[in-house]
Amino acid sequence: MTLPAPAAPPAGDPVPGLVGFTVVLRSAGLAVTTDRVAAFLTALDALDVTSRTQTYWAGRLTLCADPDDLPRYDQAFDSWFTPAEGGRTRITDERRPPPPTLAALVPGEDAEADDEDEAGPQIQARASATEVLRHRDLAELTPVEREHLRRLLALLRPEPPVRRSRRLRPSRHGPADPGRTLRAALRNQGELRELRRRDRSVRPRKIVLLVDVSGSMEPYADALLRFAHAVVRRSPAAVEAFTLGTRLTRVTRELRMRDPERALAAAGKAIPDWSGGTRLGEVLRAFVDRWGQRGAARRAVVVIFSDGWERGDTDVLREQMGRLSRLAHRVVWVNPHAGKDGYLPVQRNSRRAALLGRSARRS
Repeated sequence: MTLPAPAAPPAGDPVPGLVGFTVVLRSAGLAVTTDRVAAFLTALDALDVTSRTQTYWAGRLTLCADPDDLPRYDQAFDSWFTPAEGGRTRITDERRPPPPTLAALVPGEDAEADDEDEAGPQIQARASATEVLRHRDLAELTPVEREHLRRLLALLRPEPPVRRSRRLRPSRHGPADPGRTLRAALRNQGELRELRRRDRSVRPRKIVLLVDVSGSMEPYADALLRFAHAVVRRSPAAVEAFTLGTRLTRVTRELRMRDPERALAAAGKAIPDWSGGTRLGEVLRAFVDRWGQRGAARRAVVVIFSDGWERGDTDVLREQMGRLSRLAHRVVWVNPHAGKDGYLPVQRNSRRAALLGRSARRS
């Protein structure tokens, strides 16, 4: 790209030369506005205007609005502040600051760096691998990726589902509110100036999380419990969490702790059947009898995290899924193997659970 030839500033006065530099940047395509020029001059007023390094960074931080502006800014800076052939120097010549280097994202990565890169300032950066993790099996993650996943789950802020309550509240839309309208008219000496309205309020819908911690689900149990911790912490009064295995264990109280590590440690002590067998039908019957019919699952969103392997009678599981679907607003069965290529729900109870879960939608 060819930049216009810089004009010589008046001797002894660096401000016109600095303003002329901004004109060159504007002609090169940078969005150099008046306020940016003022910020540039203000920054140089607090720095050493004869320092090439300080002038470079003052202009880069105040005059560049986009990463694409940096190559054009560097070219214009070199063209404007490089000593001229006639011996005239616009600014004291100093060594150009080396470009910043990015630190390795994973320990041990880019260990052999050039000497020039090592001399420059390092900027600690971490790229998000959220999209990559969505397309990978959690059981095959490396220790570094698992640590990254834990940090991502700690930052998760899920939005709980809501439902319309029977309670009415003031609203700008909805049917008319005769009581509030009449009271407002009495305050205005009987003159009806505004029609007040009301509508049904919104409340968070109950959520029940059932996490399978049997042996076949052991590679996924840690990540699923961390997800359950994030959901419970987001809405402690509306979320219940249980683990499934050979018995039913309520871990809601443990997952309400603020620190995820302490919460998972407490949940691990409370779960007696970790990485054991699976009796989904009997465990679901215990949940429906003890918690579901007493209100925990009524009009709630029930999420079951399980691969569907059942060592007991599958007819019991079908019967309990039918009872649960009649109580809940919606039943969602999350199978960690469903995202794999060529997966088919060969387990008879998985197919039945999927059909019952999709059909369970109540208001």
